[in-house]
Amino acid sequence: MKDAANPKSLVPSSSRLTLSWCVKATGVFAAAAALASPSWGVQADIPRPFADYATSADLGLWQVLGHRIAEEPFNLVASLLFLCAIIHTFLTPKFRHWAHEVEQEHAARPRSDDDEDGQPDEVSFKGQILHFLGEVEAVFGIWALGLMLALGAMKGWHAPVDYVGKQVNFTEPMFVVVIMALASTRPVLGIAEQCLRGVATLGRCSVSAWWLTLLIIAPLLGSLITEPAAMTIAALLLARQFYALHPSPRLAYATLGLLFVNISVGGTLTHFAAPPVLMVAGPWKWDMAFMFTHFGWRAMTGIVTATLLYYFIFRRELAALDAKRSAKEQATPASKTAQRPIPFWITLVHLGFMIWTVVMAHYPALFIAGFMFFLAFSQATAHHQGSLDLRPPLLVGFFLAGLVVHGGLQGWWIEALLTRLQEWPLFFGATILTAFNDNAAITYLATLVSGFGDNLKYAVVAGAVTGGGLTVIANAPNPAGQSLLQRFFPDGVSPLGLLLGAAIPTLVMGCCFMVL
Repeated sequence: MKDAANPKSLVPSSSRLTLSWCVKATGVFAAAAALASPSWGVQADIPRPFADYATSADLGLWQVLGHRIAEEPFNLVASLLFLCAIIHTFLTPKFRHWAHEVEQEHAARPRSDDDEDGQPDEVSFKGQILHFLGEVEAVFGIWALGLMLALGAMKGWHAPVDYVGKQVNFTEPMFVVVIMALASTRPVLGIAEQCLRGVATLGRCSVSAWWLTLLIIAPLLGSLITEPAAMTIAALLLARQFYALHPSPRLAYATLGLLFVNISVGGTLTHFAAPPVLMVAGPWKWDMAFMFTHFGWRAMTGIVTATLLYYFIFRRELAALDAKRSAKEQATPASKTAQRPIPFWITLVHLGFMIWTVVMAHYPALFIAGFMFFLAFSQATAHHQGSLDLRPPLLVGFFLAGLVVHGGLQGWWIEALLTRLQEWPLFFGATILTAFNDNAAITYLATLVSGFGDNLKYAVVAGAVTGGGLTVIANAPNPAGQSLLQRFFPDGVSPLGLLLGAAIPTLVMGCCFMVL
């Protein structure tokens, strides 16, 4: 029995340990604060402007990179930490496996007298840490912390504050959180499903018909409602109409890769919906007519071609899934607990919030204010709403925030590479670079390069959107799709599986953009 006279006896052992660590951490932060004077460290612009490097245009790529590292050693540190983050994304399934092993060992641990009621703690701290390290959405945020510590150690503790507060633009992560939350609501998802069902009806709403509709029509909607919204709707409906039938891993990865590639190019019909296009539309004076005549029809051709090609390859398995669904429907009686119908005016209000968010996409104060009003409206009409799960949008926002923190410090080598490539090498270079950095960052850096001809501008944007499905970090909406669909992959989404699934559609898109 605990001694009431002893205050420590009233606090569980795990809480006392946590309190002890908090006290120690407070001391560490206090010591760090003492070092955070402006005189400690050298004031410097991070990242350093390209014009400040004393390098000649006649030097080769490796010479330029060597000079930039010599002038700014932090460039190498930032890129090595970014490389570590990329490697970490490939190891997330291993961390999740270790987490399960640790939790199983913790559950089998014998009772201890220190445990309340003789029961072991319900949560394994070590297991939770391994789970956190195994979350793909957390990887870049974790390594961003290391990046900020390294920046503070090398440049003074004012440098991370100046960089994150003044140089990094978090508008895109915030927008993705809001639009993803709006697009996943029951009214919006319901109206989207009704519209897409009208197309799927042409194929009698079979699994194949839904699969083709969601992989062709939904990505093209990204040119109107933005790519993150299109990704959210497509992923949620694919989960319901396709992944719930448990396709083979080969078809599951092929579908995921095809979805990512189609979403990446599906936003190029207009000049305001795809992040990599937004970066160049203003500086290069690209309007909607230009986008459709140069990119849009080629993107549509590529989406249809790649999707039909995969349909031909997997047509037998898709037919088997259709038979599986029919047998399941016959064996399971229809539920009599139908959901309450949604009044049309509520759906219109939801669509109005989405339109407001899309129109104000560049003004976070306005679209976040709109989201606050939406939350109030959603609460007032809760009997017509589904449960609003903010965990996936917030995790995706955290992923993108960490990515832009890292990506803003990779320009020193990406810019040097882009300026030394001609049309075809530039296309291939942009496609490959996109796999290791957000494609919007690639096109943004291209706008800083002087002397780019029209053919080079086209090549770099075409390469950036073509490679947008190769990895989860290649395109801003990809983390949203992976977050919504990863529960259908027992060991999590494998980066290699995604790469293989996206390879053929990427080749098809490349041919459409550069050959047609």
